[in-house]
Amino acid sequence: MTLAPPLPLALGPKWLDPDFLIETFGMIGILSIVFVESGLLVGFLLPGDSLLFTAGLLSASGTLPDLWVLLLTIPLAAIAGDQVGYVIGRKAGPSVFNRPDSRFFRAEYVERSREFFERYGARTIVIARFVPIVRTLAPVMAGVSRMNYRTFLTYNVIGGVAWGVGVTTLGYFLGQVDFVRANLEPIILGIVALSIVPIAIELARARRAS
Repeated sequence: MTLAPPLPLALGPKWLDPDFLIETFGMIGILSIVFVESGLLVGFLLPGDSLLFTAGLLSASGTLPDLWVLLLTIPLAAIAGDQVGYVIGRKAGPSVFNRPDSRFFRAEYVERSREFFERYGARTIVIARFVPIVRTLAPVMAGVSRMNYRTFLTYNVIGGVAWGVGVTTLGYFLGQVDFVRANLEPIILGIVALSIVPIAIELARARRAS
């Protein structure tokens, strides 16, 4: 079974469309995006949640490999990405977050991550997995603050498995519902719309601030 072509209704840049990304790059694209979004500063606008959910849907429909392949590789990519983010923060230090505002990188993102750390401490590494933008900056913040590595690794593994397995599995089981299977394209389109909302809000805030 092959992926149907993306719907003509455009809700945002094509690189934010999980359907397009999976159709174009397959499993390598999924794992690469999860890795980059999990710890590299350039990845905080990538559609991590909607990508995993869509991957689960398409696994149920037979377009992607069996679920167990996704549940093994996706958490590993997420954990590895966070490890790199931690090293970046540890090596580069506070200068990582002192960079000037650009079109996409805003000081507000750093402040949001700091607030999470102040509120939840080391648990931020787990909680941030389910929060766009903070998910990308949290491991870097952990490195900058020199969080104990064993503590970071423990929470990183827990968060990576909970996020990678949880969101993907949810998509997989919903993908077996007859209504979902019969309306796969509009549902994916709706997921894309939801994934764009937090990004659109952040860009609108940045535009108003400027």
